[in-house]
Amino acid sequence: MKSIKHWILTGALLAVNFSCQNALDVTPKAVISGDDLNSPENINKMCVAAYSALGNDHYTAPFTLWPYGNVRSGDAYKGGGGTADLVEFHFFETFAYIRPDLGPADELWFRYYVSISRANDALRRLNAVSETALPNKKVRQAEMRFLRGHAYFELKILFNLIPYIDETVADDQYAGVSNVALTSDQLWDKIVADFRAGAQDLPVTQPEIGRANQLSAKAYLAKALLYQAYKQDVSYNVTGIDQTKLQEVVKVTDDIINSGKYALYDDFAKNFLPEYDNGAESVFAIQRSLDDGTPKGRLDWSSALNYPMNQEFGCCGFHLPSQNLINAFKTDKNGLPLFDTYNANDLKTVADFNASPVDPRVDHTVAIPGHPYKYKPNFIFKAEWARAPEIYGATASLKEVVAPDSPAFRKVPPFMGSSKNSVLIRYADILLWKAEALIELGRQDEALPLINQLRERAGKSTSLLKDALGKATSNYAIGTYKPGINIVWNQATARQALRWERRLELAMEGNRFFDLVRWGVAAEYLTTYFSAEKTKREYLKEAKFTKNRDEYLPIPLNQINFSKGLYKQNPGF
Repeated sequence: MKSIKHWILTGALLAVNFSCQNALDVTPKAVISGDDLNSPENINKMCVAAYSALGNDHYTAPFTLWPYGNVRSGDAYKGGGGTADLVEFHFFETFAYIRPDLGPADELWFRYYVSISRANDALRRLNAVSETALPNKKVRQAEMRFLRGHAYFELKILFNLIPYIDETVADDQYAGVSNVALTSDQLWDKIVADFRAGAQDLPVTQPEIGRANQLSAKAYLAKALLYQAYKQDVSYNVTGIDQTKLQEVVKVTDDIINSGKYALYDDFAKNFLPEYDNGAESVFAIQRSLDDGTPKGRLDWSSALNYPMNQEFGCCGFHLPSQNLINAFKTDKNGLPLFDTYNANDLKTVADFNASPVDPRVDHTVAIPGHPYKYKPNFIFKAEWARAPEIYGATASLKEVVAPDSPAFRKVPPFMGSSKNSVLIRYADILLWKAEALIELGRQDEALPLINQLRERAGKSTSLLKDALGKATSNYAIGTYKPGINIVWNQATARQALRWERRLELAMEGNRFFDLVRWGVAAEYLTTYFSAEKTKREYLKEAKFTKNRDEYLPIPLNQINFSKGLYKQNPGF
Protein backbone atom coordinates (compact mmCIF):
# COMPACT_ATOMS: atom_id res chain seq x y z
CA MET A 1 0.00 0.00 0.00
CA LYS A 2 1.39 3.35 -1.09
CA SER A 3 1.65 5.19 2.21
CA ILE A 4 1.27 2.53 4.86
CA LYS A 5 4.37 0.42 5.36
CA HIS A 6 3.99 -3.27 4.86
CA TRP A 7 5.06 -5.15 7.93
CA ILE A 8 5.86 -8.73 7.21
CA LEU A 9 6.66 -11.14 9.96
CA THR A 10 9.72 -12.93 8.64
CA GLY A 11 11.39 -15.89 10.19
CA ALA A 12 14.98 -16.97 10.49
CA LEU A 13 16.23 -20.48 9.93
CA LEU A 14 16.06 -22.52 13.07
CA ALA A 15 19.44 -23.18 14.47
CA VAL A 16 20.11 -26.90 14.67
CA ASN A 17 21.21 -27.97 18.10
CA PHE A 18 22.97 -31.32 18.09
CA SER A 19 22.82 -31.74 21.84
CA CYS A 20 20.37 -34.49 22.71
CA GLN A 21 20.05 -32.94 26.12
CA ASN A 22 18.63 -29.57 25.09
CA ALA A 23 17.50 -29.94 21.47
CA LEU A 24 13.82 -29.69 22.41
CA ASP A 25 14.40 -26.71 24.68
CA VAL A 26 15.34 -24.34 21.85
CA THR A 27 12.77 -21.54 21.31
CA PRO A 28 11.84 -21.44 17.61
CA LYS A 29 12.97 -18.09 16.25
CA ALA A 30 10.37 -18.03 13.46
CA VAL A 31 7.42 -18.17 15.85
CA ILE A 32 5.82 -15.20 17.55
CA SER A 33 3.29 -15.79 20.28
CA GLY A 34 -0.09 -14.11 20.44
CA ASP A 35 0.93 -12.31 23.60
CA ASP A 36 4.00 -10.87 21.88
CA LEU A 37 1.69 -9.19 19.37
CA ASN A 38 -0.03 -7.21 22.13
CA SER A 39 2.60 -4.49 22.37
CA PRO A 40 1.47 -1.10 21.02
CA GLU A 41 3.96 -1.34 18.17
CA ASN A 42 2.75 -4.77 17.09
CA ILE A 43 -0.93 -3.86 17.48
CA ASN A 44 -0.35 -1.05 15.01
CA LYS A 45 1.23 -3.61 12.67
CA MET A 46 -1.80 -5.86 13.03
CA CYS A 47 -3.96 -2.92 11.95
CA VAL A 48 -1.76 -2.46 8.89
CA ALA A 49 -2.20 -6.17 8.16
CA ALA A 50 -5.96 -5.61 8.15
CA TYR A 51 -5.56 -2.80 5.64
CA SER A 52 -3.29 -5.02 3.58
CA ALA A 53 -6.15 -7.49 3.15
CA LEU A 54 -7.92 -4.89 0.98
CA GLY A 55 -5.37 -5.61 -1.72
CA ASN A 56 -5.26 -9.37 -1.30
CA ASP A 57 -7.52 -10.02 -4.25
CA HIS A 58 -6.89 -12.13 -7.33
CA TYR A 59 -8.09 -12.21 -10.90
CA THR A 60 -10.37 -15.12 -9.97
CA ALA A 61 -11.69 -13.18 -6.96
CA PRO A 62 -11.47 -9.49 -7.87
CA PHE A 63 -12.43 -7.05 -5.15
CA THR A 64 -13.50 -4.61 -7.86
CA LEU A 65 -16.38 -7.08 -8.37
CA TRP A 66 -16.44 -6.74 -12.16
CA PRO A 67 -17.71 -10.33 -12.74
CA TYR A 68 -20.53 -9.72 -10.26
CA GLY A 69 -21.47 -6.07 -10.70
CA ASN A 70 -20.82 -5.60 -14.43
CA VAL A 71 -20.95 -8.99 -16.16
CA ARG A 72 -24.17 -9.97 -14.36
CA SER A 73 -25.81 -6.64 -15.18
CA GLY A 74 -25.76 -6.61 -18.98
CA ASP A 75 -23.10 -3.88 -19.04
CA ALA A 76 -20.25 -6.28 -19.79
CA TYR A 77 -19.43 -9.59 -21.43
CA LYS A 78 -17.13 -11.98 -19.61
CA GLY A 79 -14.68 -12.05 -22.51
CA GLY A 80 -11.50 -14.10 -22.59
CA GLY A 81 -10.84 -16.93 -25.02
CA GLY A 82 -14.42 -18.20 -25.06
CA THR A 83 -17.18 -19.40 -22.80
CA ALA A 84 -15.02 -22.17 -21.29
CA ASP A 85 -12.28 -19.73 -20.29
CA LEU A 86 -13.02 -19.11 -16.59
CA VAL A 87 -16.32 -20.86 -17.23
CA GLU A 88 -17.70 -19.90 -13.82
CA PHE A 89 -17.80 -16.27 -14.92
CA HIS A 90 -19.76 -17.41 -18.00
CA PHE A 91 -22.26 -19.05 -15.65
CA PHE A 92 -22.55 -15.80 -13.71
CA GLU A 93 -23.12 -13.84 -16.92
CA THR A 94 -25.85 -16.11 -18.26
CA PHE A 95 -27.22 -17.20 -14.87
CA ALA A 96 -27.15 -20.72 -16.33
CA TYR A 97 -25.61 -23.53 -14.33
CA ILE A 98 -24.92 -21.35 -11.29
CA ARG A 99 -24.27 -23.83 -8.50
CA PRO A 100 -23.17 -23.66 -4.87
CA ASP A 101 -19.88 -25.44 -5.71
CA LEU A 102 -18.45 -22.76 -8.01
CA GLY A 103 -14.89 -21.98 -6.93
CA PRO A 104 -14.66 -18.21 -7.58
CA ALA A 105 -17.67 -17.42 -5.39
CA ASP A 106 -16.25 -19.57 -2.59
CA GLU A 107 -12.86 -17.89 -2.95
CA LEU A 108 -14.43 -14.44 -2.80
CA TRP A 109 -16.35 -15.40 0.36
CA PHE A 110 -13.15 -16.76 1.91
CA ARG A 111 -11.06 -13.70 1.11
CA TYR A 112 -13.61 -11.31 2.59
CA TYR A 113 -13.81 -13.36 5.77
CA VAL A 114 -10.01 -13.33 5.99
CA SER A 115 -10.30 -9.53 5.90
CA ILE A 116 -12.91 -9.66 8.66
CA SER A 117 -10.77 -12.01 10.73
CA ARG A 118 -7.80 -9.63 10.52
CA ALA A 119 -9.95 -6.69 11.60
CA ASN A 120 -11.43 -8.70 14.46
CA ASP A 121 -8.01 -9.87 15.61
CA ALA A 122 -6.73 -6.30 15.69
CA LEU A 123 -9.86 -5.16 17.52
CA ARG A 124 -9.44 -7.77 20.25
CA ARG A 125 -5.93 -6.50 20.90
CA LEU A 126 -6.99 -2.87 20.68
CA ASN A 127 -9.82 -3.41 23.15
CA ALA A 128 -7.37 -4.82 25.70
CA VAL A 129 -4.73 -2.09 25.50
CA SER A 130 -4.97 1.21 27.37
CA GLU A 131 -5.09 4.62 25.71
CA THR A 132 -2.06 5.54 27.76
CA ALA A 133 -0.06 2.79 26.06
CA LEU A 134 -1.66 3.44 22.65
CA PRO A 135 -2.86 7.06 22.39
CA ASN A 136 -4.48 6.50 18.98
CA LYS A 137 -6.48 3.53 20.25
CA LYS A 138 -9.91 4.98 19.37
CA VAL A 139 -8.83 5.91 15.87
CA ARG A 140 -7.43 2.44 15.23
CA GLN A 141 -10.59 0.83 16.61
CA ALA A 142 -12.68 2.94 14.27
CA GLU A 143 -10.46 2.03 11.32
CA MET A 144 -10.82 -1.67 12.02
CA ARG A 145 -14.58 -1.37 12.31
CA PHE A 146 -14.60 0.52 9.02
CA LEU A 147 -12.64 -2.25 7.29
CA ARG A 148 -14.89 -4.89 8.80
CA GLY A 149 -17.97 -2.96 7.69
CA HIS A 150 -16.63 -2.73 4.15
CA ALA A 151 -16.11 -6.50 3.92
CA TYR A 152 -19.53 -7.26 5.37
CA PHE A 153 -21.19 -4.77 3.02
CA GLU A 154 -19.70 -6.54 0.00
CA LEU A 155 -20.67 -9.97 1.34
CA LYS A 156 -24.23 -8.77 2.02
CA ILE A 157 -24.87 -7.50 -1.50
CA LEU A 158 -23.25 -10.62 -2.98
CA PHE A 159 -24.70 -13.44 -0.85
CA ASN A 160 -27.42 -11.86 1.35
CA LEU A 161 -27.46 -14.61 4.03
CA ILE A 162 -24.10 -14.37 5.78
CA PRO A 163 -22.86 -15.15 9.31
CA TYR A 164 -21.95 -12.06 11.31
CA ILE A 165 -18.80 -12.59 13.38
CA ASP A 166 -17.25 -9.81 15.44
CA GLU A 167 -14.25 -9.61 17.77
CA THR A 168 -16.18 -11.16 20.66
CA VAL A 169 -16.39 -14.52 18.84
CA ALA A 170 -13.39 -16.79 19.38
CA ASP A 171 -11.74 -18.24 16.29
CA ASP A 172 -12.77 -21.78 17.20
CA GLN A 173 -16.41 -20.67 17.45
CA TYR A 174 -16.71 -19.33 13.89
CA ALA A 175 -18.37 -22.45 12.51
CA GLY A 176 -21.09 -22.22 15.14
CA VAL A 177 -22.43 -18.84 14.00
CA SER A 178 -25.47 -19.28 11.78
CA ASN A 179 -25.94 -17.25 8.61
CA VAL A 180 -29.60 -16.76 9.54
CA ALA A 181 -29.07 -15.77 13.18
CA LEU A 182 -29.83 -12.18 12.16
CA THR A 183 -32.61 -10.89 9.95
CA SER A 184 -31.62 -8.87 6.90
CA ASP A 185 -32.43 -5.64 8.73
CA GLN A 186 -30.47 -6.70 11.80
CA LEU A 187 -27.48 -7.51 9.62
CA TRP A 188 -27.69 -4.12 7.94
CA ASP A 189 -27.85 -2.54 11.40
CA LYS A 190 -24.58 -4.25 12.34
CA ILE A 191 -22.90 -3.01 9.16
CA VAL A 192 -24.26 0.49 9.64
CA ALA A 193 -23.05 0.51 13.26
CA ASP A 194 -19.46 -0.13 12.15
CA PHE A 195 -19.60 2.86 9.81
CA ARG A 196 -21.23 5.03 12.46
CA ALA A 197 -18.28 4.24 14.72
CA GLY A 198 -15.94 5.39 11.98
CA ALA A 199 -17.92 8.57 11.41
CA GLN A 200 -17.72 9.32 15.13
CA ASP A 201 -14.11 8.50 15.99
CA LEU A 202 -12.08 8.94 12.81
CA PRO A 203 -10.38 12.26 12.02
CA VAL A 204 -11.36 14.20 8.90
CA THR A 205 -7.78 13.96 7.69
CA GLN A 206 -5.37 11.10 8.34
CA PRO A 207 -1.59 11.56 8.52
CA GLU A 208 -1.08 8.65 6.08
CA ILE A 209 -2.78 8.35 2.70
CA GLY A 210 -4.82 5.20 2.41
CA ARG A 211 -6.24 5.15 5.92
CA ALA A 212 -9.99 5.55 6.33
CA ASN A 213 -11.08 8.97 7.55
CA GLN A 214 -14.30 10.37 8.98
CA LEU A 215 -15.71 11.27 5.57
CA SER A 216 -14.92 7.94 3.93
CA ALA A 217 -16.75 6.32 6.86
CA LYS A 218 -19.69 8.66 6.29
CA ALA A 219 -19.66 7.74 2.61
CA TYR A 220 -19.98 4.05 3.46
CA LEU A 221 -22.61 4.92 6.06
CA ALA A 222 -24.67 6.69 3.40
CA LYS A 223 -24.25 3.77 1.00
CA ALA A 224 -25.28 1.17 3.57
CA LEU A 225 -28.30 3.24 4.65
CA LEU A 226 -29.37 3.65 1.03
CA TYR A 227 -29.25 -0.08 0.42
CA GLN A 228 -31.05 -0.81 3.68
CA ALA A 229 -33.75 1.71 2.82
CA TYR A 230 -35.03 -0.52 0.02
CA LYS A 231 -36.96 -3.15 1.97
CA GLN A 232 -36.86 -6.68 0.57
CA ASP A 233 -39.03 -9.63 1.53
CA VAL A 234 -37.56 -13.14 1.84
CA SER A 235 -37.98 -13.60 -1.93
CA TYR A 236 -36.01 -10.39 -2.67
CA ASN A 237 -39.05 -8.40 -3.81
CA VAL A 238 -38.75 -4.71 -2.93
CA THR A 239 -41.74 -3.98 -0.73
CA GLY A 240 -41.11 -0.34 0.15
CA ILE A 241 -38.52 2.36 0.79
CA ASP A 242 -37.73 3.60 4.31
CA GLN A 243 -38.12 7.38 4.14
CA THR A 244 -36.34 7.97 7.44
CA LYS A 245 -33.22 6.24 6.16
CA LEU A 246 -33.40 8.24 2.92
CA GLN A 247 -33.49 11.44 4.98
CA GLU A 248 -30.36 10.34 6.80
CA VAL A 249 -28.69 9.58 3.47
CA VAL A 250 -29.32 13.18 2.46
CA LYS A 251 -27.93 14.48 5.75
CA VAL A 252 -24.79 12.32 5.66
CA THR A 253 -24.03 13.06 2.00
CA ASP A 254 -24.51 16.77 2.77
CA ASP A 255 -21.84 16.45 5.48
CA ILE A 256 -19.43 15.09 2.88
CA ILE A 257 -20.35 17.62 0.19
CA ASN A 258 -20.18 20.59 2.56
CA SER A 259 -16.83 19.51 4.02
CA GLY A 260 -15.01 20.83 0.96
CA LYS A 261 -12.59 17.92 1.13
CA TYR A 262 -13.78 16.26 -2.06
CA ALA A 263 -14.85 17.54 -5.47
CA LEU A 264 -15.35 16.39 -9.03
CA TYR A 265 -12.23 16.48 -11.17
CA ASP A 266 -12.47 19.04 -13.93
CA ASP A 267 -11.99 16.19 -16.41
CA PHE A 268 -13.69 12.79 -16.11
CA ALA A 269 -10.49 11.17 -17.41
CA LYS A 270 -8.55 11.94 -14.24
CA ASN A 271 -10.50 9.28 -12.37
CA PHE A 272 -8.84 6.63 -14.51
CA LEU A 273 -5.23 7.80 -14.74
CA PRO A 274 -2.75 6.66 -12.06
CA GLU A 275 -1.11 10.07 -11.79
CA TYR A 276 -4.29 11.33 -10.14
CA ASP A 277 -4.56 8.57 -7.51
CA ASN A 278 -5.79 9.81 -4.13
CA GLY A 279 -6.94 13.07 -5.67
CA ALA A 280 -10.00 15.21 -5.05
CA GLU A 281 -12.58 12.69 -6.30
CA SER A 282 -11.20 9.58 -4.56
CA VAL A 283 -13.16 9.05 -1.33
CA PHE A 284 -11.81 5.57 -0.59
CA ALA A 285 -9.57 3.33 -2.65
CA ILE A 286 -7.56 0.14 -2.52
CA GLN A 287 -3.97 1.39 -2.50
CA ARG A 288 -1.86 -0.35 -5.14
CA SER A 289 1.91 -0.03 -5.48
CA LEU A 290 5.14 -0.97 -7.27
CA ASP A 291 8.65 -1.34 -5.90
CA ASP A 292 7.48 -1.45 -2.30
CA GLY A 293 9.77 -4.20 -1.06
CA THR A 294 7.42 -7.06 -1.91
CA PRO A 295 8.36 -9.46 -4.74
CA LYS A 296 5.96 -8.06 -7.36
CA GLY A 297 4.46 -5.03 -5.65
CA ARG A 298 0.90 -4.62 -4.45
CA LEU A 299 -0.49 -4.67 -7.97
CA ASP A 300 -4.06 -4.43 -9.18
CA TRP A 301 -4.71 -8.15 -9.56
CA SER A 302 -8.43 -7.46 -10.04
CA SER A 303 -7.68 -6.18 -13.53
CA ALA A 304 -4.88 -8.58 -14.48
CA LEU A 305 -7.01 -10.27 -17.17
CA ASN A 306 -8.58 -7.14 -18.61
CA TYR A 307 -5.96 -5.96 -21.10
CA PRO A 308 -6.17 -6.52 -24.87
CA MET A 309 -4.15 -9.03 -26.89
CA ASN A 310 -1.80 -6.64 -28.69
CA GLN A 311 2.00 -6.80 -28.63
CA GLU A 312 2.33 -4.17 -25.89
CA PHE A 313 0.13 -6.17 -23.53
CA GLY A 314 -0.65 -9.69 -24.69
CA CYS A 315 -3.38 -10.96 -22.37
CA CYS A 316 -6.24 -11.69 -21.71
CA GLY A 317 -9.27 -9.92 -23.16
CA PHE A 318 -11.71 -10.22 -20.26
CA HIS A 319 -14.35 -7.72 -19.05
CA LEU A 320 -15.65 -6.30 -22.33
CA PRO A 321 -18.34 -3.60 -22.64
CA SER A 322 -21.60 -4.98 -23.98
CA GLN A 323 -23.15 -3.61 -27.13
CA ASN A 324 -26.15 -2.57 -25.05
CA LEU A 325 -23.94 -0.43 -22.80
CA ILE A 326 -22.18 1.16 -25.78
CA ASN A 327 -25.52 2.03 -27.38
CA ALA A 328 -26.70 3.62 -24.12
CA PHE A 329 -24.21 6.48 -24.64
CA LYS A 330 -26.15 7.77 -27.68
CA THR A 331 -27.81 11.15 -27.31
CA ASP A 332 -30.42 13.15 -29.17
CA LYS A 333 -29.92 16.55 -30.80
CA ASN A 334 -30.18 18.19 -27.36
CA GLY A 335 -27.54 15.90 -25.92
CA LEU A 336 -30.04 13.95 -23.80
CA PRO A 337 -30.22 10.15 -23.54
CA LEU A 338 -32.35 8.14 -25.96
CA PHE A 339 -34.18 6.42 -23.12
CA ASP A 340 -36.55 4.38 -25.27
CA THR A 341 -34.75 4.01 -28.63
CA TYR A 342 -31.05 3.82 -27.74
CA ASN A 343 -30.79 0.12 -28.63
CA ALA A 344 -32.56 0.31 -32.02
CA ASN A 345 -29.23 0.18 -33.89
CA ASP A 346 -25.64 -0.48 -32.90
CA LEU A 347 -22.64 1.80 -32.56
CA LYS A 348 -19.68 -0.18 -33.91
CA THR A 349 -17.54 1.60 -36.47
CA VAL A 350 -15.67 4.90 -36.49
CA ALA A 351 -18.30 6.16 -38.92
CA ASP A 352 -21.06 5.25 -36.45
CA PHE A 353 -19.46 7.36 -33.73
CA ASN A 354 -19.12 10.29 -36.11
CA ALA A 355 -22.68 10.03 -37.38
CA SER A 356 -24.51 9.60 -34.09
CA PRO A 357 -24.07 12.12 -31.28
CA VAL A 358 -22.73 10.44 -28.15
CA ASP A 359 -22.02 11.21 -24.52
CA PRO A 360 -18.23 11.83 -24.22
CA ARG A 361 -18.02 9.29 -21.40
CA VAL A 362 -18.23 6.50 -23.99
CA ASP A 363 -14.62 7.14 -25.10
CA HIS A 364 -13.44 7.18 -21.48
CA THR A 365 -15.12 3.83 -20.88
CA VAL A 366 -14.88 1.78 -24.09
CA ALA A 367 -11.87 0.98 -26.29
CA ILE A 368 -13.29 1.22 -29.82
CA PRO A 369 -11.49 -0.01 -32.97
CA GLY A 370 -10.05 2.99 -34.77
CA HIS A 371 -10.06 5.23 -31.70
CA PRO A 372 -7.02 6.18 -29.59
CA TYR A 373 -6.37 3.82 -26.69
CA LYS A 374 -6.07 5.29 -23.20
CA TYR A 375 -5.77 8.91 -24.40
CA LYS A 376 -2.82 8.14 -26.73
CA PRO A 377 -3.59 9.81 -30.12
CA ASN A 378 -0.99 7.73 -31.97
CA PHE A 379 -1.77 4.45 -30.19
CA ILE A 380 -4.88 3.27 -32.02
CA PHE A 381 -6.97 0.40 -30.73
CA LYS A 382 -7.41 -2.26 -33.41
CA ALA A 383 -10.05 -4.93 -33.88
CA GLU A 384 -7.34 -7.59 -34.12
CA TRP A 385 -6.37 -6.84 -30.53
CA ALA A 386 -9.59 -8.59 -29.50
CA ARG A 387 -9.10 -12.16 -28.36
CA ALA A 388 -12.42 -13.68 -29.44
CA PRO A 389 -14.23 -11.07 -31.58
CA GLU A 390 -16.48 -13.68 -33.16
CA ILE A 391 -17.94 -14.36 -29.70
CA TYR A 392 -17.71 -11.09 -27.78
CA GLY A 393 -17.11 -8.38 -30.36
CA ALA A 394 -14.01 -6.25 -30.78
CA THR A 395 -14.13 -3.65 -28.01
CA ALA A 396 -12.40 -3.54 -24.61
CA SER A 397 -12.71 -1.92 -21.21
CA LEU A 398 -10.69 1.23 -20.53
CA LYS A 399 -11.24 2.57 -17.03
CA GLU A 400 -9.29 0.00 -15.01
CA VAL A 401 -6.28 -0.38 -17.33
CA VAL A 402 -3.22 1.80 -17.93
CA ALA A 403 -1.21 2.58 -21.05
CA PRO A 404 1.84 0.40 -21.76
CA ASP A 405 4.21 3.35 -21.27
CA SER A 406 2.68 4.34 -17.94
CA PRO A 407 5.11 4.27 -15.00
CA ALA A 408 2.37 2.38 -13.15
CA PHE A 409 2.39 -0.53 -15.63
CA ARG A 410 4.19 -3.81 -15.09
CA LYS A 411 3.96 -7.15 -16.83
CA VAL A 412 3.61 -10.15 -14.56
CA PRO A 413 3.71 -12.81 -17.29
CA PRO A 414 1.43 -13.97 -18.67
CA PHE A 415 -0.73 -11.27 -17.09
CA MET A 416 -0.70 -7.49 -16.74
CA GLY A 417 -0.44 -5.44 -13.58
CA SER A 418 -0.42 -1.83 -12.52
CA SER A 419 -0.13 0.26 -9.39
CA LYS A 420 -3.19 2.34 -10.31
CA ASN A 421 -5.50 2.44 -7.31
CA SER A 422 -8.85 0.64 -7.37
CA VAL A 423 -11.29 3.34 -6.32
CA LEU A 424 -14.16 1.89 -4.32
CA ILE A 425 -16.06 5.14 -3.76
CA ARG A 426 -15.61 8.36 -5.68
CA TYR A 427 -17.25 11.72 -5.15
CA ALA A 428 -19.59 11.34 -8.12
CA ASP A 429 -21.19 8.42 -6.29
CA ILE A 430 -21.87 10.67 -3.28
CA LEU A 431 -23.74 13.14 -5.49
CA LEU A 432 -25.78 10.37 -7.08
CA TRP A 433 -26.69 8.79 -3.72
CA LYS A 434 -27.99 12.13 -2.53
CA ALA A 435 -29.90 12.65 -5.78
CA GLU A 436 -31.46 9.19 -5.53
CA ALA A 437 -32.56 9.72 -1.94
CA LEU A 438 -34.05 13.12 -2.81
CA ILE A 439 -36.01 11.70 -5.73
CA GLU A 440 -37.43 8.85 -3.68
CA LEU A 441 -38.41 11.43 -1.04
CA GLY A 442 -40.36 13.34 -3.68
CA ARG A 443 -37.82 16.18 -3.71
CA GLN A 444 -36.73 15.71 -7.32
CA ASP A 445 -36.23 19.43 -7.94
CA GLU A 446 -33.37 19.36 -5.43
CA ALA A 447 -31.83 16.38 -7.24
CA LEU A 448 -31.78 18.14 -10.62
CA PRO A 449 -28.63 20.27 -10.08
CA LEU A 450 -26.72 17.23 -8.76
CA ILE A 451 -27.42 15.21 -11.90
CA ASN A 452 -26.74 18.20 -14.13
CA GLN A 453 -23.43 18.80 -12.34
CA LEU A 454 -22.20 15.42 -13.57
CA ARG A 455 -23.49 16.01 -17.08
CA GLU A 456 -21.79 19.40 -17.22
CA ARG A 457 -18.51 17.82 -16.16
CA ALA A 458 -18.90 15.12 -18.82
CA GLY A 459 -19.42 17.79 -21.47
CA LYS A 460 -16.15 19.45 -20.49
CA SER A 461 -14.21 16.18 -20.50
CA THR A 462 -13.14 16.07 -24.14
CA SER A 463 -9.66 17.60 -24.12
CA LEU A 464 -7.99 14.17 -24.07
CA LEU A 465 -10.42 12.66 -26.57
CA LYS A 466 -8.55 13.77 -29.70
CA ASP A 467 -6.99 12.03 -32.67
CA ALA A 468 -3.47 12.72 -33.94
CA LEU A 469 -4.74 15.79 -35.84
CA GLY A 470 -6.41 17.23 -32.74
CA LYS A 471 -9.91 16.39 -33.98
CA ALA A 472 -12.57 15.07 -31.62
CA THR A 473 -12.62 11.26 -31.64
CA SER A 474 -16.42 11.06 -31.79
CA ASN A 475 -19.39 13.35 -32.37
CA TYR A 476 -19.86 14.54 -28.80
CA ALA A 477 -23.13 16.03 -27.60
CA ILE A 478 -24.32 16.13 -24.02
CA GLY A 479 -26.80 18.52 -22.46
CA THR A 480 -28.32 19.21 -19.08
CA TYR A 481 -31.93 18.59 -18.12
CA LYS A 482 -34.03 21.76 -18.40
CA PRO A 483 -37.54 21.27 -17.03
CA GLY A 484 -40.22 22.75 -19.27
CA ILE A 485 -37.76 23.02 -22.15
CA ASN A 486 -36.34 19.58 -22.91
CA ILE A 487 -37.96 17.42 -20.22
CA VAL A 488 -40.99 17.22 -17.95
CA TRP A 489 -39.33 16.90 -14.57
CA ASN A 490 -41.44 14.85 -12.19
CA GLN A 491 -40.56 11.98 -9.86
CA ALA A 492 -40.87 9.36 -12.60
CA THR A 493 -38.69 11.17 -15.15
CA ALA A 494 -36.22 12.21 -12.47
CA ARG A 495 -35.91 8.57 -11.35
CA GLN A 496 -35.29 7.51 -14.95
CA ALA A 497 -32.67 10.24 -15.42
CA LEU A 498 -30.93 9.32 -12.14
CA ARG A 499 -30.73 5.63 -12.97
CA TRP A 500 -29.45 6.40 -16.46
CA GLU A 501 -26.84 8.74 -15.05
CA ARG A 502 -25.60 6.09 -12.62
CA ARG A 503 -25.23 3.66 -15.50
CA LEU A 504 -23.16 5.99 -17.70
CA GLU A 505 -21.13 7.75 -14.99
CA LEU A 506 -20.17 4.54 -13.18
CA ALA A 507 -20.14 2.16 -16.15
CA MET A 508 -17.76 -0.82 -15.74
CA GLU A 509 -16.96 0.19 -12.14
CA GLY A 510 -18.67 -2.77 -10.46
CA ASN A 511 -21.96 -1.19 -9.32
CA ARG A 512 -24.66 -1.83 -11.90
CA PHE A 513 -26.07 -5.23 -10.92
CA PHE A 514 -26.33 -4.26 -7.27
CA ASP A 515 -28.22 -1.11 -8.29
CA LEU A 516 -30.71 -3.20 -10.26
CA VAL A 517 -31.29 -5.52 -7.30
CA ARG A 518 -31.62 -2.63 -4.87
CA TRP A 519 -34.25 -0.98 -7.07
CA GLY A 520 -36.11 -4.29 -7.47
CA VAL A 521 -35.91 -4.23 -11.29
CA ALA A 522 -33.21 -6.82 -12.01
CA ALA A 523 -35.53 -9.50 -13.42
CA GLU A 524 -37.48 -7.14 -15.68
CA TYR A 525 -34.37 -5.34 -16.88
CA LEU A 526 -32.27 -8.43 -17.61
CA THR A 527 -35.10 -10.28 -19.33
CA THR A 528 -35.40 -7.36 -21.74
CA TYR A 529 -31.63 -7.17 -22.14
CA PHE A 530 -31.23 -10.86 -22.94
CA SER A 531 -34.07 -10.88 -25.47
CA ALA A 532 -32.27 -8.26 -27.56
CA GLU A 533 -28.66 -9.23 -26.90
CA LYS A 534 -29.22 -12.89 -27.84
CA THR A 535 -29.73 -11.75 -31.42
CA LYS A 536 -26.20 -10.27 -31.39
CA ARG A 537 -24.29 -12.73 -29.20
CA GLU A 538 -25.11 -16.39 -29.87
CA TYR A 539 -23.40 -17.56 -26.69
CA LEU A 540 -26.17 -15.88 -24.69
CA LYS A 541 -28.84 -18.22 -26.08
CA GLU A 542 -29.14 -20.04 -22.73
CA ALA A 543 -29.13 -16.88 -20.64
CA LYS A 544 -32.07 -16.48 -18.31
CA PHE A 545 -32.51 -14.52 -15.10
CA THR A 546 -34.72 -16.31 -12.58
CA LYS A 547 -36.60 -13.86 -10.39
CA ASN A 548 -36.50 -14.54 -6.63
CA ARG A 549 -33.31 -16.59 -7.03
CA ASP A 550 -30.64 -14.85 -9.10
CA GLU A 551 -30.60 -11.59 -7.17
CA TYR A 552 -27.90 -13.18 -4.97
CA LEU A 553 -25.25 -15.84 -5.33
CA PRO A 554 -25.73 -19.22 -3.66
CA ILE A 555 -24.01 -19.79 -0.33
CA PRO A 556 -20.82 -21.68 -1.30
CA LEU A 557 -21.00 -25.42 -0.66
CA ASN A 558 -17.56 -25.39 0.98
CA GLN A 559 -18.87 -22.92 3.54
CA ILE A 560 -21.99 -24.98 4.25
CA ASN A 561 -19.73 -27.99 4.78
CA PHE A 562 -17.46 -25.93 7.04
CA SER A 563 -20.49 -25.14 9.20
CA LYS A 564 -21.51 -28.82 9.21
CA GLY A 565 -24.79 -27.90 7.57
CA LEU A 566 -25.61 -25.02 9.91
CA TYR A 567 -25.64 -22.43 7.12
CA LYS A 568 -28.91 -22.19 5.20
CA GLN A 569 -28.87 -21.98 1.42
CA ASN A 570 -30.38 -19.04 -0.45
CA PRO A 571 -33.80 -19.61 -2.08
CA GLY A 572 -33.77 -21.44 -5.40
CA PHE A 573 -30.44 -23.21 -4.94
